[in-house]
Amino acid sequence: MGFFSKTVQFLREHLAKTRQKIGSSLSSILTIGRKIDAELLNELEQTLISDDIGVETTERLIEDLRQAWKAGEISASEDIVPFLKEQMKKYWPAQDRQLRLAETGPTVILVAGINGSGKTTSIAKLAYILSRNGKKVIVAACDTFRAAAVEQLSIWAKRIGVEIVRHQQGSDPAAVAYDACEAAVSRNADYLILDTAGRLHTQKHLMDELGKIRSVVVRQIPTAPHEVLLVLDATTGQNAIMQAKMFTETVKVSGIFLAKLDGTARGGIVIAIKDMLDIPVKFVGLGEQPEDIAEFDPDEFVEALFA
Repeated sequence: MGFFSKTVQFLREHLAKTRQKIGSSLSSILTIGRKIDAELLNELEQTLISDDIGVETTERLIEDLRQAWKAGEISASEDIVPFLKEQMKKYWPAQDRQLRLAETGPTVILVAGINGSGKTTSIAKLAYILSRNGKKVIVAACDTFRAAAVEQLSIWAKRIGVEIVRHQQGSDPAAVAYDACEAAVSRNADYLILDTAGRLHTQKHLMDELGKIRSVVVRQIPTAPHEVLLVLDATTGQNAIMQAKMFTETVKVSGIFLAKLDGTARGGIVIAIKDMLDIPVKFVGLGEQPEDIAEFDPDEFVEALFA
């Protein structure tokens, strides 16, 4: 999209906790001069799984490593990290991690996620970056269930200088979505970002409400939503996988916004999400400020992870 200028150095600084965990785990195994053998490969496999890399991905990495060892391409422990880096980068196809844009009219982004995932802050970060690049952005406060949700998004909207469509607490969320779509079209907005009520993926009646919001958006703007982003809290580790599966069944998630990546030692979950769900991680949240957002780039992420 060209709006994001975060570098490997930025990611490196914000992935410190994950890198320290992985680095500590690997350093205890990959001692200088240690030869590669079956025992080392078994230890490495358990370590990568414990670092949330994902079972299937880890198994593929270890098998590739085993074949390279048998072929004489690598022989000592110091060869392993460079090999892992190159292999991990290859596992991400050149799929589109850019925002999907509307051909005409506003690009509508529906944002979902459970309470506490960092959803509202993630919306603010995305709206901030888009608006700072000359785009007209409207946010819609469709989370009318939680007492502070509308107010929280309103405070963010004022802080970053974007318009907001809101109703009173307890209003019909679908009605807010309806009015927001009308406003986005009539005001020639470039982007409409809809916040939705944080809900547990196990609460069927609330998930059905989310589906209702999506249906209203489709009726108002037939090509919308152009993007359905699921905000996941990186600190939840493997539980994020189950959340993503359930939300995808309801609203057809097209991309992941991985929040709080700077505050966790479980950054390997990025790799597991791709491995198990094949849903692209499009954005990562890396701090508390509005500008602390980066487009996810596999090469930069892997370099930062092992820096």
